[in-house]
Amino acid sequence: MSELGAIARSAGSQSGAETLGERLRSTRSLTLELTAPLSDADATVQPFPDASPAKWHLAHSNWFFETFVLRDHVPRYERFDERFHYLFNSYYEGEGERHPRPSRGMLSRPSLDEVREWRARVDEALQRALPGLPPDALDLVELGINHEQQHQELLLTDILATLAENPLEPAYGELETAACHATEPLSFLAGRSGIVETGADDRGFAFDSERPRHPILLHPHAIASRPVTSKDWSEFIAEGGYSTPALWLSDGWDWVQREGIASPLYWHGDGSEFTLGGRRAIDPAAPVAHVSFFEADAFARWAGMRLPTEAEWESFAQAADPSLGNQLDRAGAVVPAPPGDIFGDVWEWTRSSFAPYPGFGAAAGAVGEYNAKFMSGQLVLKGASCATPRGHSRASYRNFFPPTARWQFTGLRLARDG
Repeated sequence: MSELGAIARSAGSQSGAETLGERLRSTRSLTLELTAPLSDADATVQPFPDASPAKWHLAHSNWFFETFVLRDHVPRYERFDERFHYLFNSYYEGEGERHPRPSRGMLSRPSLDEVREWRARVDEALQRALPGLPPDALDLVELGINHEQQHQELLLTDILATLAENPLEPAYGELETAACHATEPLSFLAGRSGIVETGADDRGFAFDSERPRHPILLHPHAIASRPVTSKDWSEFIAEGGYSTPALWLSDGWDWVQREGIASPLYWHGDGSEFTLGGRRAIDPAAPVAHVSFFEADAFARWAGMRLPTEAEWESFAQAADPSLGNQLDRAGAVVPAPPGDIFGDVWEWTRSSFAPYPGFGAAAGAVGEYNAKFMSGQLVLKGASCATPRGHSRASYRNFFPPTARWQFTGLRLARDG
């Protein structure tokens, strides 16, 4: 097994009839399409330190392929611009110094067009080299495709955060007219109990943090049939959810008080919310989005419930088709919409920490920094969102963010004991 075996199985993990090369082309093309509506100024702005400019997402995902595939596995490949290695490294200590993350929005140069030219050069080199790449390099192409899909979602959520800062409230794209849906009644489904298997098996692609597959004991529990909706959340607000300290973890209450949090991110007091399609009325039947772990935990306590554990959620979703639901298929504005599926609309917070599974081992070299170094202070989210490229997720997928993060499409599904 290659040193990347803990991160990906590539050549045999092709989805359906598509080849690795076809998936590479379609993924790289979608990234360009997502940035097509943006001006150079739109693509340069960084709304806050944890988000990145759209131009940086374009460049970093390109840096990944140029660094780990072309530089290391294609003889005589010459980098497009040696300076870009410093500018667009994200957090790979093994690759040396890098531009400070909080200052990515200061990179007015290279221009958006120059980054696109660089991507075209890398695409050409990848397609030319692909037929002759060794297994280790094919593993990296597979990893690079999945890495770029992650950045496609981040690109959209960071664009949303950027446009939300503008008093003109510009729209990224057009939304379809929302259909009128009644809120689905909340019911609970019994989850499996006893010893169950969790984590990814050895078939197909998975990130290293999803393996190894291992047994875990589940106690009797039930999980909600649908995610929490905006209507549910409005009731939480009306009943003083944000002003009742007994509902909150200590760190969460400190955060709410310090930041003046009183509703989900992008909600306005007039019953509207800001979306990628501009300002619109809040859809009461849609899954609530842009809430932090602290908010999700407080809501669950207010409802007399709790958040599911990662293993409970994964066991619940193992029989579901992860390709269904409201997910990203093409460039354009996206938004959570009713009725909510297990996969799609919003990532769902769990009460589980992002920690290594028994027997976990990170790959050697810089790519081993992909997940392992973040296994501290993060909470696991499961499923997929309306901005997740369709086909990217699965029941074993482990998304993760710190407990205050809410600029992503993050929501929740309730659970209870017994």
